[in-house]
Formats: sequence, structure tokens, C-alpha cells
Amino acid sequence: MAETIEPLGDWQRTHDCGSLGTNQVGTEVTLMGWVARRRDHGGVIFIDLRDRAGVTQVVFNPQRDPEAHRQAASLRSEFVVAIQGTVEARPEGMVNSRLSTGAIEVASHAMRLLNTSPPPPFPLEDGVEIGEESRLRYRYLDLRRERMQRNLRLRHRAYQVTRRTLDGLGFIEVETPVLTKSTPEGARDYLVPSRVHPGEFFALPQSPQTYKQLLMVAGLDRYFQIVKCFRDEDLRADRQPEFTQIDIEMSFVREREVMEVAETVLRSLFAELGQVTLPDPLPRLTYQEAMDRFGSDKPDLRFGLELRDVGAAARASEFKVFQAVLAEGGQVKGINVKGSGGVPRSQIDDLASFAQGLGAKGMGWMRHTGQGLESSIVKFFPAEAQSLLVQAMASEPGDLLLFVADQPAMVARVLGGLRLELARRHGLIEAGTWRPLWVTHFPLLEYDAEEQRYAAMHHPFTSPLEEDLDMLEADPGRVRARAYDLVLNGTEIAGGSIRIFQRPIQSRLFSLLSITPEQAAAKFGFLLDALEFGAPPHGGIAFGFDRLLAMLAGEDSIREVIAFPKTNKAVGLMESAPTPVDPLQLRELGIRLNS
Repeated sequence: MAETIEPLGDWQRTHDCGSLGTNQVGTEVTLMGWVARRRDHGGVIFIDLRDRAGVTQVVFNPQRDPEAHRQAASLRSEFVVAIQGTVEARPEGMVNSRLSTGAIEVASHAMRLLNTSPPPPFPLEDGVEIGEESRLRYRYLDLRRERMQRNLRLRHRAYQVTRRTLDGLGFIEVETPVLTKSTPEGARDYLVPSRVHPGEFFALPQSPQTYKQLLMVAGLDRYFQIVKCFRDEDLRADRQPEFTQIDIEMSFVREREVMEVAETVLRSLFAELGQVTLPDPLPRLTYQEAMDRFGSDKPDLRFGLELRDVGAAARASEFKVFQAVLAEGGQVKGINVKGSGGVPRSQIDDLASFAQGLGAKGMGWMRHTGQGLESSIVKFFPAEAQSLLVQAMASEPGDLLLFVADQPAMVARVLGGLRLELARRHGLIEAGTWRPLWVTHFPLLEYDAEEQRYAAMHHPFTSPLEEDLDMLEADPGRVRARAYDLVLNGTEIAGGSIRIFQRPIQSRLFSLLSITPEQAAAKFGFLLDALEFGAPPHGGIAFGFDRLLAMLAGEDSIREVIAFPKTNKAVGLMESAPTPVDPLQLRELGIRLNS
């Protein structure tokens, strides 16, 4: 029998599907939503009616209302219905404690079928493995699942907490342009052709960096914005071509004041959304300390396995591999895997292969047994060298010692990666543990050997440390930045800096970045001009909102907290974007494609 779709008419929803309880028993209600499940129990039909708020069980009894029961027999999953009925307590022993409405059910006496649905391409209940391609192609169905609804509710609450917190701290929310000027900020711009100005292009902002600095010049003092940013770059689980930032800028501040505001925002989000109290104050490490101890500028502090320098032991040894590296200005460092001295050789070889995959030329190792150190290289370590090694590694019987010798950057890369892999293999990361910290005093510049020039480690508007300013031209590689990153469980969740607010210093930095005065004027002339009109000292920070939300939601990918994300190839599967456009549009824009 064909279903008859009815209009909503004068029916008005009285309750959602998550709010009814025993206090409403005897109440006449009108519910509207989707059929999650239908069950026929010997003539009595039960449906689980679902909306954003939850699920309510509805009962169709042929003895009570034959017509409503007849209509219910044709219902299928994801049909849209309106139901009128009476709230009743569930029979004894039939209460469903997993549902907020599990103590009641609604006895239907009227129903309207508002729309039908073909069988969905995948089950909409949680706990079912579904391929991401299907989920993104039918995202409007995927978003009906409780997991996704929960994530979007969390996102909504995070917006409100952020705005309420920053408003309470005296910040003003200001929107900045989406169509802006293309400026070199590190990633590729998304370009937007102008029809009115043929051959010229806007860019979508990689961040509101220059605009928020201009707002400080304008005297706004404290600005924030929850803002969309766009970067045309290679994607990973935590990257999207368009993403969201909590953007903050402040005038007349030093690093401490900006960091205090960022901590207040973070504490508010965790307290209200995760019922978590974060450490106060947050620990701080300089960039160099983080690299030396953890091999990473975003260290995970939830476990130990710190890197240890064994250069003194290597020098006292007769092991030529280590000594050759030291003679070339390199390092020899190790990790003590406590209590793992008894692992089979095959596992050690597997770790060596993992280290080589990260770029290591090799990985040395020793077991610390009751009889002392054992391995094929111990013979090159006389007693004094062994003593120095044990002391440097804080080693004791039962430990496994792993070593890498190379230039500092490679040692950090390999041992930093090996440290994380060991933590995963040995189950050292306790679920539900949050370990935030600040990393400060980053290098201002990094040398690009391929381009044979310096590049800004953060962005070209970051201020050098005042005590390093004299080295800007003489020794630029040693200059430290007034930059700071907020790191949580090994993930950077926010980054910022004190900005350059004086034109001469900004011009000096542009020169170091091989940006000529003519290029600087063409790309950043508006900012350079503004710095001459009484620009105040200022600084700020930006949170990766999607990344932070994914962590709070317990998700591995930021796609799980974005309503309509792109794939890891920057494709919108649901709407099939990007796509070719009509040639007429291209002609209007003065664009010709190379075939």
C-alpha cells in the first residue's frame, strides 16, 4: 500500500524526544521526528522516535486506535512522522535505563506521515563501522547519528564558552575581510578572480594576521574573532583547506599577559566542556629545552622516556661511530626504556628499522643486566665509559638503552619519533590525562638550504627578543623570537607572538627574508604605513579551534567535529566540489584554461 504523505497542518510540537519523564505521565503530547526503529510485537507496534534531543518509544495498539496502528504498519527507518498521544509509565521491568526517556512511553492515538525515505545507505546508529567515503557522501545522514550530533553540540557550547570568557575579559569581537590581498605567509593562498578588475585576484585569508595588527593600531586594544582561515596545502587528519581559529590580539602587553588570557580560555573550555581542572600554572619549556629533552617542539608530557645526552660516555669510549659523529659537531643521545631489558632481539631490530625509517643511519642498543651492560658494542666501552653511560642514562638492571648518533636535528627527529612509538607500544599513555605546557623562545628564523635563504619560523611579523636584536644581521640563526606555543598531549593547539610594531625593525626582518623594499611595499605597504602612525606594542595568539574540539570530543580527526568537511584530498564528496565551471563564467573573468 502506498504511503499517504500528509501536511503538518495545525499540529504543533509540544515536546522534543529527549525531555519526557514520569512527571509528564498522563499528559497529552505531540512529538515529531524520524523513525529510528520499528518493532512489531504480536500486533502491538513500537517505534523509537528520534530527534536532536533524544529518543522516545511510541506504542501503537490496535485495540486503542486501529487507524493509527494501521498507519504505523507502513513505517520504515528514517520516515518523518508527527505523533499525538498520551505519556504513560512503562510496565514494570520494561524501563530502559540507557535512555533519558526510558521510564515512559507514548501511547499514540493519531499520526501524520510527513515524509518517507528509502533505506539509508548505512546504519545510522553508533557503534557500526562505516567507510568515511560513504559518510562524507551522505553527510546529511551521517550527521543524524548520535556521535555527530554530540560533537556538533560540543562545538556549539565551545563557541559560547569562548565568547563569554573573552567578553568577560574586555575583548571586542570584530569580523575581518574574507576577500583580501595575497601576501606571502607560508602556505599557498586560495585565489579568487575579480570580474570587475580583470586579471587581478583576491585571496582568501590564511589568517587575519595583518588585520588584527591594524585593529591594534586603530586603538581597539583587545580584539577576538572565531574566524575561518584558508590554506591550500597538503592535508592530514588534522588539516583542512578551511579551518577555524580563535583569534586574539592585545595592545600594551608582554608575553605573560597574552599567555594568561589564553590559559583562561583553555581552562574555561576544559572546565565547562570536559569537567577537567588543568594544572595552574602551566609548565613552561624553552624551545631548546623541549628539543633537548623530548626531541620535539610540541612534547607529550604524559610519559617519561626523556632523551639523555651520552656525549661524555661516547668520548670516553673507543666506539669510532660515535666519536666520528661528535668530531663533526653531532650528538649522541639515548632513551632508557625502563624494565624492557628482557625484550627479544626481534623487537629491538624492529625498533632499529623504525628509527631508520625516520632517517637514522642506525640505532645502537644495550641491555642492563645483573652482570652489567650487554650488547655487541659494549666491548668498545671500557669501565669508565660504561660508568659514565649508566650515570647519564639513569640506568639500572632490567633496562633497555637505545642510542642514536647524528647531527642535532636528526637526533631530535629520530629519538622524538622513537619516544612516541615506544609509549604507544608499551601502553605508557594513560587515557583521560591532559598535560598542557607552553613552549617559548623559538628561533626567529630557519635556514632553507634548498632556497638558500632564511624563512620565518612563525611569520614575518614576529618580534625578536630584545636582547637578541643586535644579532639580527650579524648572526640571524641565533636570534630568538618572542613566540610561544601552547601544547597539549603532544599537539600544538595554539600559537602566537609579540609582534613587531616599529617600521624600521619590520623592514630589517623583511630584508633578512630576502623581501626587497619594493616587494615589501607591494605586499605589505598598508601595514608598514600603519606602523608609522603610533602603533602600540601588541601581541596575540590563535587557537586551532577544530583541533582542540577534536581532542575534547575524543576524536582522532578534525573531520569528526566539522559539519561538512573535505576529504584528505580537499574534495567535498557530498556536493562534488571542486568542479569545472561554465566556460562563460571563465570568459567573464578573463581566464583561459590550458588544456
